[in-house]
Amino acid sequence: MADLLAVLYGRVLRIHPARPNWPERDRFILSKGHACAALYAALAEADFFPTAWLRTFYQNGSPLAGHATHTGVPGVEVSTGSLGHGLPIACGMALVGKRDARPYRVFALLSDGECDEGSTWEAMLFAGHHQLDNLVAIVDYNKIQSIGRVSEVLDLHPFAEKWKACRWSVREIDGHDLQEIERTLLEAPFLPGTPSCIIAHTVKGKGVSFMEDKLLWHYRTPSEEDLSNALAELGESA
Repeated sequence: MADLLAVLYGRVLRIHPARPNWPERDRFILSKGHACAALYAALAEADFFPTAWLRTFYQNGSPLAGHATHTGVPGVEVSTGSLGHGLPIACGMALVGKRDARPYRVFALLSDGECDEGSTWEAMLFAGHHQLDNLVAIVDYNKIQSIGRVSEVLDLHPFAEKWKACRWSVREIDGHDLQEIERTLLEAPFLPGTPSCIIAHTVKGKGVSFMEDKLLWHYRTPSEEDLSNALAELGESA
């Protein structure tokens, strides 16, 4: 999901890093809170906090916990990680924005695996019913979840049609095409009076040959050698 976050924080979200609680800011909810390392990196690059903090990730005493946490971390709207909670929270924020005639938008990034959760489907119904066109759901559809491929654990097909049946406008995109990501996000809402869903087809571990589309790397921590090899493939240095 790194490409999605890069475009969101670099080109789309109306934010004010020096004023993280700016009332008119767009809200971003990382529903798949276990992927917070990427969110922290995006926030640091956007100057919400020093990039040096990233060196402390997941260490005792660090504000950067192993699931997204808003406590002491500027730019994180809400602590997440219990899957299926992010979209319901985003719906509440969007409903308040609509009723108070506020200009902010709400973006929620979900994993495909958490679309197994009933609370996600309740939120989808709620958003369509309340015509929350200030809400954008983005699904990181890499087709792998914790214990297997999505198609094997609980098949979501036909995925887009399910969102449409709940009265969402849906676009499917290449989740690694930066121009397509930006163009699609900037076009939201796709239909007035309708929440927008972007199904971003992605590849877990994109750009690193030994990680790409591998279930093993859902939980595995890279060794120093793995890191060096991955960065070399990405054209970076440690």
